[in-house]
Amino acid sequence: MSSQNFQQTIPWQERPAGNSDVIWRYDANPIIPRNLIPTSNSIFNSAVAPYNGTFAGIFRCDDKKRDLNLHRGFSLDGIDWKIDETPINWQITDEDLNRFEYRYDPRLTWLEDRYYITWCNGLHGPTIGMGYTYDFESFHFIENAFLPFNRNGVLFPRRINGKYVMLSRPSDNGHTPFGNIYLSQSPDLIYWGEHRFVMGTKSGWQSTKIGAGPIPIETSEGWLLFYHGVLTSCNGFVYSFGAALLDLDQPWKVIYRSAPYLLSPQTLYECVGDVPNVAFPCAALYEQSSGRIAIYYGGADTVTALAFCKLDEVLSFLKNNSDV
Repeated sequence: MSSQNFQQTIPWQERPAGNSDVIWRYDANPIIPRNLIPTSNSIFNSAVAPYNGTFAGIFRCDDKKRDLNLHRGFSLDGIDWKIDETPINWQITDEDLNRFEYRYDPRLTWLEDRYYITWCNGLHGPTIGMGYTYDFESFHFIENAFLPFNRNGVLFPRRINGKYVMLSRPSDNGHTPFGNIYLSQSPDLIYWGEHRFVMGTKSGWQSTKIGAGPIPIETSEGWLLFYHGVLTSCNGFVYSFGAALLDLDQPWKVIYRSAPYLLSPQTLYECVGDVPNVAFPCAALYEQSSGRIAIYYGGADTVTALAFCKLDEVLSFLKNNSDV
């Protein structure tokens, strides 16, 4: 059943009085604590989408053995979530692909007639796993999109010039101290090629590496992409996020790119946790009628938080603070 048949109100909270930030935090953050289910050490860097008048999600849950896996969840309002205690059971036809090492940092998008999930899939190192579901009951694994090593695979929500399109960040087998965003194209979601460079690191908050965040939002002016950037401080990595606007027909071309960050780790739940100083966006809900955007992001690799913005204000910010 098409998610586009349903209209529901996305989570929303007005900007606090006296706050001039383009993106502002939900005042009851984090919305998902690390121990929402009894098996979890942490729940973060997760993906959500509208589904049947409510919301469904694919959640990164690191368990108490510290195994990394993906769990299903549902919510009536996008804020209060019920998450399965056991991981998703993927239907995999090729047993050679069934010996995964980990699954983490999912993205979720409605594309044509089903929901596609991409994630960092551990099979001889990190690569981009791909699967789909029609109903969040049965989940089907497709294939790994790329050779290791790669992370942050983000599908566009429609074909562009007849081709499926995905962003990713080629990396290494560890805590990558480098990383730029690339684009790949496919005729069938199996074979990927026609790779294009999109954008690389800059100074300051995005000087070490960058990676695509939520599914790009289509606007009349271009694809709005929220992305994370990392700097290396004397105390380790610091993950913040900004935005860029990509060309509608040639999305490897960057029109605008935020020079300052839009949100950086500054609250307790962003600065204190298993990995301190992390604000990592993985999902965004866009309400076209109002221009409202709700962004789900991981805090300190431990909890899930929520922030809000308005499309016109983000675009205005980009135009006035761009460094391409």
